Amino acid sequence: MAEKQMDAVALLKADHRKVEEIFAEFEKARGKDRKQKLARQACLELKVHAQIEEEIFYPACEGKIEEDLLKEAYVEHDAAKLLINEIEAGGPDEAFYDAKVKVLSELIEHHVKEEEQRLEGMFSQARKAGLDMDELGAELAQRKAELMEEAKERGLPPARPATFQHPSA
Repeated sequence: MAEKQMDAVALLKADHRKVEEIFAEFEKARGKDRKQKLARQACLELKVHAQIEEEIFYPACEGKIEEDLLKEAYVEHDAAKLLINEIEAGGPDEAFYDAKVKVLSELIEHHVKEEEQRLEGMFSQARKAGLDMDELGAELAQRKAELMEEAKERGLPPARPATFQHPSA
């Protein structure tokens, strides 16, 4: 089955929708095992997403979008990584486990809004700057596949299939 290659923005937005779905499921989940599985899945998805943005997308944006926006994105990633490490090191029996997942969800929600904002967002600015989104999309997809395979080999949860279909931009 040949999959149509997504451009960079479509791929990153699909990742955003996937993580939003996981957080929504976490909010509804009741069992501790289910919550832990969903939290671990969200953490994996976010770590891979942040890594491909930091290795490929953000460097491509340097000098082409507002510098402050890019700096904020890196700082937001750092804050998310701290929470991710705490969530992965803990478990659903801990007093602040659900709170940490909730705060991570809210942090990501803010980060996504800044990237996806219609006119001033990072994605919009990157498109206007003329970045080759098809080429970047191919690089992001390849690196993401490598990172997910590495995670699978280490016994981490497998990647969730994307259920969100992004309309043509």
